[in-house]
Amino acid sequence: MLIRRRLYPAAVFSGLVLLSGCAPSGGGGQESPGGAAPAGRVASPFGNPDGTKPGLAPVTAEGERARARELIGGLVTKGRGPRTGYAREEFGHAWLDKADGVPFARNGCDTRNDLLRRDGRELRFRDGSDCVVVAMTLDDPYTGTTIEWRKQKAAEVQIDHVVPLSYAWQMGASRWTDAKRKRLANDPLNLLPVQGRANSAKGDSGPASWLPPAQGVRCAYAVRFAQVAEKYELAVTGPDRTAMLRQCGG
Repeated sequence: MLIRRRLYPAAVFSGLVLLSGCAPSGGGGQESPGGAAPAGRVASPFGNPDGTKPGLAPVTAEGERARARELIGGLVTKGRGPRTGYAREEFGHAWLDKADGVPFARNGCDTRNDLLRRDGRELRFRDGSDCVVVAMTLDDPYTGTTIEWRKQKAAEVQIDHVVPLSYAWQMGASRWTDAKRKRLANDPLNLLPVQGRANSAKGDSGPASWLPPAQGVRCAYAVRFAQVAEKYELAVTGPDRTAMLRQCGG
């Protein structure tokens, strides 16, 4: 497994190409506490409202950071409820291709592989398949590292639910319909392929307890968290909203 550490310019890259992708997929990397997101085909969260474009570009322009603060500041807050009754299965079978109402649904490829195809570069597929990714290069937004992933070490890359399913359950999803929970679990807006160790460290934490090690992407992460919460009419905790605002200059 080769992990290449790079230095990247602060500019946000344009010219996105729509090809590439909290379960296993593989490659570790060193954390980059002060780094920005890696170079590549990455989209700003404000330019990617449906989550179909790859990556998570930093939010650096003051106009966008002001927009971020407005979005985050508008979120409803409440206390985190009990975890009682939560199980992953409450959000449907993992990586369901039949979660209607979200991009990529019913395209013949499961959600996990859709996301690897969305975010990965230099993709290799299983023989006879244009769906199952067996090797790729991933620019991990959470750590600022580049991961050379092979399916033999699947867990070294995992698909993160930006708003964790357990968090959503405690903030009101326990009362949703099954269909709405399935949408949240398979919505590409809420899903990012990332370094497995970083995803494991996050667990079901909100932004007050966990933020990406790469500091340059933290405002973008807060925006994406807020976008998902707004879309699904989810409250966040007061400390989480405060933490998100702080990352965007609030």
